[in-house]
Amino acid sequence: MVYSKTHWYFVTITKCRAIYKNFNHSIGFLLVFFSFYAQSATIEQIEAIQQAAENYIINNVEAPTGGKLDATAANIDTRVFATDCPSPLETSSSSLNGSASNITVLVECYDDNWKLYVPVRLTLSGPQVTVASPLSRGQIITNNDVTISMVDLHRSRRQGFSSLNAVVGAKVKRNLNVGNVVETRDICVVCRNETVVIRAVKQGMVITTKGTALTDGAAGEQIRVKNTKSNRIIEGIVTGIAEVTVHF
Repeated sequence: MVYSKTHWYFVTITKCRAIYKNFNHSIGFLLVFFSFYAQSATIEQIEAIQQAAENYIINNVEAPTGGKLDATAANIDTRVFATDCPSPLETSSSSLNGSASNITVLVECYDDNWKLYVPVRLTLSGPQVTVASPLSRGQIITNNDVTISMVDLHRSRRQGFSSLNAVVGAKVKRNLNVGNVVETRDICVVCRNETVVIRAVKQGMVITTKGTALTDGAAGEQIRVKNTKSNRIIEGIVTGIAEVTVHF
């Protein structure tokens, strides 16, 4: 088949148009691609956002007495939009519950009109009485049996003790292994059916007598005791090893 010059001219023009169209599409894609990444946050900007969130937690959440508070911001996708904010980053949160393991912090740049929510993980560590040598049920705790250790308070949810004096002399109610935190449920500072000293306090005067504990009790707990002399049953606060205080 023989084609005319007009036919070949038409084919050439058509191919050129197709190539030009594809070229424009490619250029457009590249412009969008580079424009997207030109606005994405840099590593330095991400680190500044994380640091701002962590500082907010450290400055606004109270650390435990004698303990430590650590704040670690979550990883941030570098594809988020951020700038080198002309003014200091603003931070806030709807909750500052120190017992929570995570708090979300809002980091904002007012000048460049962007904001980002950053989850921050809290680690609260505080001094707690822990077991230094294995303890068996019924054993009386001595100074050599326990020690003070820094403990993650989020992992130890139940109430423990921060002073050795609060547990030394107490009786163990269940077997405890080395490293266990000594909790209030694990010991009885005053134990059921044991003889206790009853301190009766009234207007600054203190009278002591003996009695029998009718229930187990840890320091600060209220228990029922029976006065040995009068056989009267009263309620008092555990204030020491084998000691109950009653206020009249």
